[in-house]
Amino acid sequence: MADLVPSRIEVRDLTLTYGHDTVLDALNLPIPRGKVTVLAGPNGCGKSTLLRAIRRLHTGQKGQILLDNVDIASLGAKDLARQIGLLAQNPSAPPDMTVEELVRLGRYPHQAMLQPWSERDGAAVNRAMDGTGVTGLKTRRIGSLSGGQLQRAWIAMVLAQETDVICLDEPVNHLDMAHQLDCLDLVLKLNQEDGRTIVLVLHDLNLAARYADQLVFVHEGRVRALGQPEELMKPELLAEVFEVDAAIMTDPVHGRPICIPRGRARAAVQEVA
Repeated sequence: MADLVPSRIEVRDLTLTYGHDTVLDALNLPIPRGKVTVLAGPNGCGKSTLLRAIRRLHTGQKGQILLDNVDIASLGAKDLARQIGLLAQNPSAPPDMTVEELVRLGRYPHQAMLQPWSERDGAAVNRAMDGTGVTGLKTRRIGSLSGGQLQRAWIAMVLAQETDVICLDEPVNHLDMAHQLDCLDLVLKLNQEDGRTIVLVLHDLNLAARYADQLVFVHEGRVRALGQPEELMKPELLAEVFEVDAAIMTDPVHGRPICIPRGRARAAVQEVA
């Protein structure tokens, strides 16, 4: 699939280290335009670091990241922020800030010194709040919100940036099942109706397989496999990457593969022993 759809982002031979630890090791990844790409892998494999590198919050020691064939290292900070939005894990803001004030922060890349707040800025904020269902909460302090409400407010802030590429790092972390579906259905709507390129980090393999056009398994700082969920959700690959012994079935509702873990993969158990 990735070969048939032009890449919006191309990660080439990216190596990124923290001290003596190599987090990303000559990693290559095409991210197709207008598709949902989901990064999955065990804890510490480099998923979040890769997402932050795409937004240039981390800089690799080697390699490059291209956005529409332009090295992101050559772009100005605001220019990049107008093209790629990122919601990192566990974002924070003052609890007495209102939802509307939080969402308005998403317009920062579009502001210039001495430039007044414009009608376009207000319209973008209103669209973002409407799209995430938080318009009725706009005067609420974010410290008073539930987990699901707060996550939707953060997503609204990212949407207010009006970027064509949206990166979300574990957006459903700590949410209950209903709010997980609300969040990911909203992301899917942005992709299908607006054609936005979405890059998600998800731990839940079944959610990853349900929502991904391109599923990517990251393992030990490299891309171990990528393709459609049906291609990657294989028992032997899950045993290698996630160290689980799993049966794979087809979801009777959505037709996507689902993983039923039996337990730890035998090789992983023997290694621990």
